[in-house]
Amino acid sequence: MRRQLVPAVLAVVVFTILCGIAYPLLATAIGQLAFGHQADGSLVRRNGVAVGSELLGQRFADPRYFTPRPSAAGTDGYDGAASGGSNLGPTNPALTETVAERVAAYRAANGLAPGVAVPVDAVTASGSGLDPDISLANALLQAPRVAAARDLPVAGVEALVHAHTAGATLGFLGERRVNVLALNLALDSAG
Repeated sequence: MRRQLVPAVLAVVVFTILCGIAYPLLATAIGQLAFGHQADGSLVRRNGVAVGSELLGQRFADPRYFTPRPSAAGTDGYDGAASGGSNLGPTNPALTETVAERVAAYRAANGLAPGVAVPVDAVTASGSGLDPDISLANALLQAPRVAAARDLPVAGVEALVHAHTAGATLGFLGERRVNVLALNLALDSAG
């Protein structure tokens, strides 16, 4: 029995050190050296203070700011510890009712006529509930409201939207998108 026990215990100790200590330390070191900004959470700093992350959506309720996608993460939304979607299917009456309410609220907040199409990302939460981006169409529909609230020309706000528009991932995945935090910070810097 001792002949089998000693190698088994030794194997557990060696693999614990390799897989439980050495590998995680090596992976962390490589991540910090090669991708330090991303490994540290892609934090956005303003005057040395972290104001958010490029990768996580956050609530902006003031009409002077662009609003992100709705969030189903947590009871009040945008809770990183409770990331997740609503898990409501397209035929669920609760989802249909929620989307109809969001469409009406979006139209009212942005002064849109009943016939104007509302982008789907303006009224549905993403799978994580923390999507930091909105579609270009969503941003452009919000631009007049933001411009009026800031007493800026609409063309100037639209120029900022276009300046902060990213293309499809890898050139073909998804659509053009705008990072809400980056755009709102640029608006604050513009005046």
